[in-house]
Amino acid sequence: MFTIDDLADRLGGYLPSDEIQQVKRAFYYAEQAHDGQRRRSGEPYVTHPLAVANILANMHMDHQSLMAAMLHDVIEDTGVSKKALEAQFGKPVAELVDGVSKLTQITFEDKAVAQAENFQKMVLAMSRDIRVIIVKLADRLHNMRTLGALRPDKKRRIARETLEIYARIAGRLGINTIRIELEDLSFQAIHPMRSERIKRAVAKARGHRRSAMREIQSSLQKSLDDDGLNGTVIGRQKHLLSIYKKMRDQRKPFVEIMDVFGFRIITEDVASCYRILGVVHNLYKPVPGRFKDYIAIPKANGYQSLHTTLFGSRGMPIEVQIRTREMEAMANNGIAAHWLYKAGQTSHPIAEGSHARARAWVKGLLEMQRHAGDSLEFIEHVKNDLFPDDIYVFTPKGDIMELPQGATVIDFAYTVHTDIGNNCIACRIDRHLAPLSTRLESGQTLEIITAPGAKPNITWLNFVTTAKARSAIRHALKYQQQTEAVMLGRRLLNKALAPFDTSLEELDESALKRAFKELDVSSEDALLESLGMGNRMTHVVARRLVAAAHGESYEHPVDGDGSKAVMISGSEGMVINFARCCHPLPGDPVVGHLSTGKGLVVHRAECKNVVDKNFADKNDPDKLFALEWSDTIDEDFPVALRIEIESRRGLVAELAGLVTDADANIERIGIEERDAHLSTVNLTLSVKGRVHLARIIKRIRNLPNVGKITRLAN
Repeated sequence: MFTIDDLADRLGGYLPSDEIQQVKRAFYYAEQAHDGQRRRSGEPYVTHPLAVANILANMHMDHQSLMAAMLHDVIEDTGVSKKALEAQFGKPVAELVDGVSKLTQITFEDKAVAQAENFQKMVLAMSRDIRVIIVKLADRLHNMRTLGALRPDKKRRIARETLEIYARIAGRLGINTIRIELEDLSFQAIHPMRSERIKRAVAKARGHRRSAMREIQSSLQKSLDDDGLNGTVIGRQKHLLSIYKKMRDQRKPFVEIMDVFGFRIITEDVASCYRILGVVHNLYKPVPGRFKDYIAIPKANGYQSLHTTLFGSRGMPIEVQIRTREMEAMANNGIAAHWLYKAGQTSHPIAEGSHARARAWVKGLLEMQRHAGDSLEFIEHVKNDLFPDDIYVFTPKGDIMELPQGATVIDFAYTVHTDIGNNCIACRIDRHLAPLSTRLESGQTLEIITAPGAKPNITWLNFVTTAKARSAIRHALKYQQQTEAVMLGRRLLNKALAPFDTSLEELDESALKRAFKELDVSSEDALLESLGMGNRMTHVVARRLVAAAHGESYEHPVDGDGSKAVMISGSEGMVINFARCCHPLPGDPVVGHLSTGKGLVVHRAECKNVVDKNFADKNDPDKLFALEWSDTIDEDFPVALRIEIESRRGLVAELAGLVTDADANIERIGIEERDAHLSTVNLTLSVKGRVHLARIIKRIRNLPNVGKITRLAN
């Protein structure tokens, strides 16, 4: 059984004796705090924190991280407080322990909310000290190693959480030794039979491949030695989940996956990496398009290496990775390498760069957290964000930006800065104008064109891929909707107050505050937003406000200017919507229907949905009221036409040319053949208003053999 003395001996290789003593003191404190507690396996509980500290020792983490590992369950599972830990071991250690601890003092509705809230708490702690996540990963790794004592359903739940979040975080921070083990242990817990079968097949295949592996390895090593290059060739094994994913995604049998031989060549410096690449390409022919230079352009997690695929002597593909010893340490330990070099009192640019990238990633998480509506939405964004970055594009100044595969121009704009994304109107890719929905490819240079006052479009959510862009767009749209709802609410309330010969601006502030309390709203804006979204009845609110100002007995007057129409311009935004059933146009008599949660929906006055005697809100003066068009409208509105016309070649081109000449746009066009001679054309146009539409219809009538033209509604 592994003991504290065994750990102390291991730590002697890189920590001074006084720091080792502090780690031992933390162990004895944890042993006393957990006295009497046992794990599901029956072992004393303190074996878990000791094992977690041992995982961190393998990564050469500093003494404070090791102390936090010893104490990480003390706040959560014993009566010891954060203050007591701070008094005993100092603030940094207490903060690390608190960052890893779950929120035990709050009862959550379900496991998903609890998971999300605890993760959110950990992110805040990570922003103060990135070591929190390294301790948490080590804790999760030991828990995954000892899942055997748990119920199968609990095993699967923990394994899925590990696969979706913690394994990806380990990958994002470049800690691949932990990532690979977490993935394989999760795969084993979720699919035990598949895992066991692949494990047996790998062991069997490895025996058959041994001679071929030795032959390729010796030929690579001999080539390096002949050219006087200092490099060590080692075989590389695929892990279980990687094999399973390739079999599933590429629909390949196990034999084809295992036919690929993997090798890693470790050398001393960057120059040697490129010289070794030349040697292996001279020895075996490279596969075109399969070379990747992650040394010149590192991955987002700091990973650096040269990757190439070769045709082997037996026609088998050979995958080779070439890197320096420092890059190998970074590939295995990622951000933890920062403390490895720090412990040796030396700085290393690779480790320092990885640490800076990790801090930038955590900063991005905090920004997402501020924009997210709740903890569940935040954790969903985080899961989306944890997919590996695959493409690299350039800013006009030559800076490299990493983005996930499938990222669009909008994703790039938000990656540069949230304000640039919010104000984005156009883009140049390699100096050519391109749509904002364009999917990006590595090597492209992007220039974003912005305009003051520009706003995000809700359709952007259909094609963005990055979590940062998605959360920022949602946040901006939510704010935009709130602002527009407040403006509409003010107009509707002033209309309802007009019969009382007053307005919101004229009411006494103290009376307003009394009314807000009675209406159970926090502020004027909250009340107006509720009115604009159709969640409250304006005439009821108006009466309450007037009553608060003049006394509770104040009655609604019989006469007054209550019929005054609300003016609309068509550019109000998200809280004024135009009904798709009747397509109202400027110039049409219109009415407004206040729909709960949607705001104001504009219908034509003769729309069947409004005049229908079964329409629930027909006689409600607060839900259905008169509207008038503003004189300053400069928007386009959709309208649907049905045209009966003689079939002939070039008909669509004729209609398109005629509509374009009339300064309108065709949104949609469809043709149905009625018989051998007649066709029905269904046309959806964007027009300025009723007069503009009449001009277009007149032009269509001038075409030969046009029959009936109908404006569609309902």
